[in-house]
Amino acid sequence: MPASPHMTKLGIRKKLLALREQLSPDVRAACSEAISARICKLEIYRQASSILGYMNFGAEFASELWIQQVLADGKKLALPRVNHHTNQLDLYWVDDLETQLAVGLWGIREPIVERCERLNMLNEVEFALLPGVAFTRDGARLGYGGGYYDKLLTLIPHRPALVAAAFALQIVECIPQEATDVKVEWIITEQETIDCSA
Repeated sequence: MPASPHMTKLGIRKKLLALREQLSPDVRAACSEAISARICKLEIYRQASSILGYMNFGAEFASELWIQQVLADGKKLALPRVNHHTNQLDLYWVDDLETQLAVGLWGIREPIVERCERLNMLNEVEFALLPGVAFTRDGARLGYGGGYYDKLLTLIPHRPALVAAAFALQIVECIPQEATDVKVEWIITEQETIDCSA
């Protein structure tokens, strides 16, 4: 679905969120399963031992299936938690989704601080799966407007492999970019694996 160059981030976000909401739960589940399988086939995923994931909310890619696979593959899994004092994401190692997560901000399941070890060395992350509302084929990413992930990525001394999971309808022609916006290297949809550097 083309987004005209003069569309604002707010306009694109509103349009794409509405489109995503229109997907039936069955379609979302099937697409999420296909996306999970594609991510696991990526060479950069297979080589990584430390993974940053996220717990989904609303109508976005259902990440839990993939996260369970990350743990089944014997990889270390880090999940984010919103720090309300710094307005940034803190990362925690998680190996048990049932006992180490609780519903937090916006209904998203987050690590329970007392039950998880915090990552102080962010450079341990080798592969990061990033959420988003819309993406372009060259890797531009439109998030939910909080800037949490752009801020987080500036704190990581090296650049992990940056991958986005999205439904095909979330790929647009153009997203207005700012200097602080971080692009992804790969976008995985239910239909294709997009190499954004190609």
